[in-house]
Amino acid sequence: MNWAELDYKPLLLVPLLALLALPLVGSGSTWVTLTMAGLAMGMIIFIIASGLTLIFGLMDVLNFGHGVFIALGAFVATSVLGAMGDWTGSPELWRNLLAVLLAMGVAMAVAAAAGLAFERFIVRPVYGQHLKQILITMGGMIIGEELIKVIWGPQQIALPLPDGLRGSLLVGDAAIEKFRLLAVVVGLAVFAIQAWTLGRTKIGLLIRAGVQDREMVEALGYRIRRLFVGVFVVGSALAGLGGVMWGLYQQNVVPQMGAQVNVLIFIVIIIGGLGSTGGALIGSLMVGLMANYTGFLAPKVALFSNIALMVSVLLWRPQGVYPVANR
Repeated sequence: MNWAELDYKPLLLVPLLALLALPLVGSGSTWVTLTMAGLAMGMIIFIIASGLTLIFGLMDVLNFGHGVFIALGAFVATSVLGAMGDWTGSPELWRNLLAVLLAMGVAMAVAAAAGLAFERFIVRPVYGQHLKQILITMGGMIIGEELIKVIWGPQQIALPLPDGLRGSLLVGDAAIEKFRLLAVVVGLAVFAIQAWTLGRTKIGLLIRAGVQDREMVEALGYRIRRLFVGVFVVGSALAGLGGVMWGLYQQNVVPQMGAQVNVLIFIVIIIGGLGSTGGALIGSLMVGLMANYTGFLAPKVALFSNIALMVSVLLWRPQGVYPVANR
């Protein structure tokens, strides 16, 4: 990344949104609580959206089935954490964190394997055909949701937080939930790893080059299809990780949860600029903050607030805050 040429204006959007909400919320402690909740929600959304933005940016695939990997990761976590009751019920925080990390690892592995099969049998036959991609990936998500119901049942399943991650920390008069701090840390770690991989490694160079000019990468002798498959699998694994975080955030999971989150994911990708990881981070944080502020100030319009946010950003920058490719 050339820092000298970086456009810093979009970086101001997140603090600007937070500062605009401060006088509307009124109470400083309430504002801190809402802001922290919004940042945590935004980081979870980023984990999910970052994989999909790479998939679309590199592969030009409109994968409306991304939500099935979110739900799959969350349901796998219910099984893993349910089998580790002695660890999740322990008063020792390190045992709780190990249980959550194991659930994340298993969920990512299962989602990655499902993503490999999804790419091979559902996505691969419709490369370059956007309308068919939308229809067939939505169909794949419906089938995936039904398979989840066969394995785990159609009912809502509780996904309680481990004992050590329950409750809040007091910062002055503001209460900040412990799990939300963990969500921010995990989100920042995912962003740092992606930024390092894309900016400092050979595979990252190939991915960025593939986004800009696929034909040139192929002309240099690299097998772009293998790169496609790898990106799709990684994106699916990130969706599985995000599903674990989202399930713990909501403390329950349902087979349709992926479809419900999908709307937020596509809003984030559009705001961020198609294929931009940094743009996806900014879009995710703005969506998380907007959802929490409007949910507190005007619950009846909370459902439409992020659509209004997307429209406002696109009126300013029609291609998103950090567009990678013109589409």
